[in-house]
Amino acid sequence: MFLPKVNVKDDPVRRWHRPDRQFFANGACQVLAFAFLDRYADLGFHARWIKPAAGFIGNHIFVTDEHNAFDYHGLTTEAQLLSLCFRRARRFHPGWNATLVDLPMDALISERRSRQFEGLWLREPKQFLHDALPRAQAFLDRFDNLRDRLITASASCTSRGAG
Repeated sequence: MFLPKVNVKDDPVRRWHRPDRQFFANGACQVLAFAFLDRYADLGFHARWIKPAAGFIGNHIFVTDEHNAFDYHGLTTEAQLLSLCFRRARRFHPGWNATLVDLPMDALISERRSRQFEGLWLREPKQFLHDALPRAQAFLDRFDNLRDRLITASASCTSRGAG
């Protein structure tokens, strides 16, 4: 969970000019998720929404193959990503809880489609100051080819290359 300065999300210029990690952590995570799914369509990932319980804030969307996960932090395991997210949210909001909701890829870039999920309302890439999709693709470029870094569910500390 990333907490921006007050009113940053309400100001398109200030929102756009935040550093990439802040931009994709708070308000454009769905665009980064879409860019990942588009680039790595053959890896079996899908989008997952962390939907806060009623009365709480802290929505977030990441991609997962049920073991690996990717968001603005980079590649990790889903268990590690969720642990970090829940721990941070509960630090600021005691009692915070959330459910996980799998989302279809088209909901990530369609405001109309996203609103079909109760409690979800996503911006489309072109609803930012500039089109956020090229920015998400450039952010992904920083991670080189993620295929080579996927963690297999069968890997252990004794597996070759583990560690």
